Amino acid sequence: MPRRYGIVSPPAIGHLNPMVALGQELQRRGHGVVVFTVADGARRLEGLPLEVVTIGETAFPPGAVDKAYAVLGRLSGMAGLRFSVDYFRREQAMLDAELPEAVAGAGVDGLLVDQLSPAAGTVAESLGLPFITICNALPVNREAAVPPYFTHWQPSRKPWARWRNQLGNALLERLTAPLWRDLQDQRRRRGLAPHRHKEEALSPLLQLAQLPREFDFPRRRLAPQFHYVGRLADPSGREPLLRDAVPFPWERLDGRPLIYASLGTLQNGRPELFAQIAEACAPLAAQVVISLGNPTGVPLDLPGNPIVVAYAPHQALIARATLVISHAGLNTTLTALGCGVPVLAIPITNEQPGIAARLAACGAGRVLPVGRLAMEPLRAMVNEMLVNPTYRGQAQRLQTAIQAAGGVVTAADLIERATAPQGESMG
Repeated sequence: MPRRYGIVSPPAIGHLNPMVALGQELQRRGHGVVVFTVADGARRLEGLPLEVVTIGETAFPPGAVDKAYAVLGRLSGMAGLRFSVDYFRREQAMLDAELPEAVAGAGVDGLLVDQLSPAAGTVAESLGLPFITICNALPVNREAAVPPYFTHWQPSRKPWARWRNQLGNALLERLTAPLWRDLQDQRRRRGLAPHRHKEEALSPLLQLAQLPREFDFPRRRLAPQFHYVGRLADPSGREPLLRDAVPFPWERLDGRPLIYASLGTLQNGRPELFAQIAEACAPLAAQVVISLGNPTGVPLDLPGNPIVVAYAPHQALIARATLVISHAGLNTTLTALGCGVPVLAIPITNEQPGIAARLAACGAGRVLPVGRLAMEPLRAMVNEMLVNPTYRGQAQRLQTAIQAAGGVVTAADLIERATAPQGESMG
C-alpha cells in the first residue's frame, strides 16, 4: 500500500542530497514524498519531482540560510560548533512553531527526520505519527568507549580514554544545553513527557545511518532499531542538487593522476586554504581540480594552474581521482570511499574531526588538522598518498562495504517494513 512520507532536514546540500536520494527511491516504489523546508532549501529543490512545502518564511526569509552558511564557512573549531548550535536553536524554534500545521495540512503518514532536527520527531509524536531518524552526518548516539563526534580522538578501552570521552561529552552537553532545554520545553507544551536521555530524541521505530558499519568506531550499545545502510545516493550516480552547475571543462584533464580538492558547501569561506592546497600540489606530477563549493564563487588565481570551478560534478570527478583532499564532510568522504579513492582530510569544525579520525583508523586516509595546516607537511602527505598503494587498498575495502550496505535500496526496504500498517506485508 503506498504511503506518504514527509522529509524534514537542515537545508544544507550535504543533508538535502541524501534525503532527496532517499525520497526519490521511495517515489520509484510508488510512495508520495513531501519535503518541508525553508525558502533557501526550496530554491535548491526547484525543478525536482518532489512536493515541497515552504515553512519558516519569517524566521528564515530568502537568503537568510545562505548568509548564515557564509558566516559558518569562515569559522573553525569551537567557534564553528557554537555558531552551529545557535543556528540550530533558531531552526528548532521555527520547526516547533510552524511544522505541526504544515504536516497536518500535507496529510503525510509519517516523517523522515534528520538527526539534527529532533524537534520534528517531537512534532510527529504530538500528531500521533511515526517518525524515522536519518543520520546524514555522524551518528550522535553516545557510548563511553566512543569519542565525542567533534573530536579527533581515536577509541581506546583504557580507563584514561573513558575519562577523556566523558569530559568531551560534558563539554558537548554544556554547548548544546540550550538546544536540549528548548526541546524539553516544546515537549511539555505539547503534553509529551520530557526525554530522560538524549537517545530518546531519536526514533524508537527505526534509525538509519548513512555510513557502513566498517567505517564507524566499534560500538556495543546501539539500539536494535539502528541500522548502518551506507551512503544515501542515487544508484545512477546523478547529483540532482548540482544539476544547474556550470558545465565542467573535461577537455582540460590531461591524463596525469587527478587530485580533487573540495571543502564542501559550508566550510568554503577561507580562500587561503585553497591557496595552500594549490601551492602544496603545484610541483607534484599530478593535476589538481579545486571546487569552491559556491555557485557564485569567483575562480582564484592559484599556483600550479589548477582547474578551479565554482561547483564541480562531484561524483564523476571523484571517480576519476587518485586522491581527494577534503574537509572530511561525510558526503564527500563517503563519495570518495564509495569510489575506492583515499582522502587527505583537513577537518575544520563540527563533526569533521570525528570523520577524519575514522579515516585514519581504517587506513583509507590521513589527517592534517586545519590548525596545523602548512605547505610542507601538506605536500609531503599528498606525495606519500599518491605513491603508497596502501591507502587506495583500504579505500577499496570500504568501497566494498558501502556497496554491501545497500544504500537507498536497503534504507527504503527498512522504511517500508517499519511503517507498513499492521497485518500488511511489504514483501
